[in-house]
Amino acid sequence: MTEKNPNADVAEMTYEQARDELTKVLNQLEQGSVTLDQSMALWQRGEVLAQKCEEWLTGARAKLDAVLKKKD
Repeated sequence: MTEKNPNADVAEMTYEQARDELTKVLNQLEQGSVTLDQSMALWQRGEVLAQKCEEWLTGARAKLDAVLKKKD
């Protein structure tokens, strides 16, 4: 049986959704009130969310650069 990817939903998130969830994950980690296993799961989720945010920002930068290049 194939194990479901717990981070599969991130692929469908908007930048704002990923950023907001990443903020929540970071807050949970900073509070230090979770177990080590929970901390590891949150950290992994945070990495996936951060990567998604980076992809969105890189894409936005590329679009802006293309528009600015056309103006010149």
